[in-house]
Amino acid sequence: MLYQLHEFQKALLQPMSSWARAASEAFINASNPASKVPGSERLAASYELLYRLGKDYKKPEFGIRSVQAHGREVAIHEIATITKPFCKLIRFKRFSDDVEVIKKLKEDPSVLVVAPLSGHHSTLLRDTVRTLLQDHKVYITDWVDARLVPTSEGDFGLDDYVHYVQDFIRTIGAKDLHVISVCQPTVPTLAAISLMASAGEVTPASMIMMGGPIDARKSPTAVNNLADQKSYEWFESHVIYKVPPSYPGAGRKVYPGFLQHTGFIAMNPQNHLQSHWDYFQNLVRGDEQDAEAHIRFYDEYNAVLDMDAKFYLDTIKTVFQDYSLPNGTWEVAGQLVKPQDIKKTALLTVEGELDDISGSGQTRSAHALCDGIPKTSKDHYEVAGAGHYGIFAGRRWREKVYPKIKSFIREHQPAQRKTKARLPKLNAK
Repeated sequence: MLYQLHEFQKALLQPMSSWARAASEAFINASNPASKVPGSERLAASYELLYRLGKDYKKPEFGIRSVQAHGREVAIHEIATITKPFCKLIRFKRFSDDVEVIKKLKEDPSVLVVAPLSGHHSTLLRDTVRTLLQDHKVYITDWVDARLVPTSEGDFGLDDYVHYVQDFIRTIGAKDLHVISVCQPTVPTLAAISLMASAGEVTPASMIMMGGPIDARKSPTAVNNLADQKSYEWFESHVIYKVPPSYPGAGRKVYPGFLQHTGFIAMNPQNHLQSHWDYFQNLVRGDEQDAEAHIRFYDEYNAVLDMDAKFYLDTIKTVFQDYSLPNGTWEVAGQLVKPQDIKKTALLTVEGELDDISGSGQTRSAHALCDGIPKTSKDHYEVAGAGHYGIFAGRRWREKVYPKIKSFIREHQPAQRKTKARLPKLNAK
């Protein structure tokens, strides 16, 4: 019933939101007499804020049309390499008409970015992708809103997530691939590569894990505490609802995006109130640059998706209640997950000093679990002054984290390792 009430409220707000947008434009249109009314700037700002608070936020586009790579501007085209019911594997294909640039583009390492399935769309990693494209061939997991997946496709659980990641790795080719997992997917990504190693398959050249709950017992945050304090049954009865008839996934049990969004806001309500107040003031002053930055952020932040109930509940139990991965008890389709079996995949972990979602040490725990990886192929980086989002977006990501990741990938690129291995022999001659 809650889902239906939310849809009813959204339908009621749409006309008001549209009217508020029209009123805002009327008060800033110089050809309209209303714009000459004293205080019209504040009226326009008020209506614009009302419009943004009431509007429906759709999934944003990546919108990456070009990037600078190897000293030239290269065009970007999105290609769906694999389409599965709950996810698309997107490749950002780079194009150039410069022969030398094309040669360098082909030599760049391949990177798979495993995006979170935790409320927001994969476009939240737009800055991550745009930066990586300067020096890498980039793929990303683009998870589908569960309300759009018909029930005939079955449930989607944590095991399915692991198998999806494995399929994507095999499709791209594991040997020369570097896998970057951001936040929640660090756990299923580590499981996917562990199972491949246990089965004797070729594993990726490196895995880079950023701000994820590998061991959620370390420095528990508010997110961890909620999962630990409430029972599995509580989550099942309080946050799981059926998709209403107006969607293709009608009848599917999900953790609705609007509930997740409410939880995001509740974590830092004062910050969001201040941000909207600042936006209002920027509109009144005519500060278009800051106002546009607010719009870009909240267009992304307010666009949320539904998660399949099985995946969400599996994650709560496996990651945040049973701590199955660090305890060595996690089985995926009957196979025990053994990170110690990984021998040939280099490991880099990244944490933000001020991360309030994945606490200090949670991601770094992967090093102890992956004790089969030589110490020379492991590294850890703590980003000073960075919160959760700062490790994969914004200035700290571009200026501090990315150079570290780029260097690590180059160091462990198979072709680079072969060149280094031959150097002593060449020198001896």
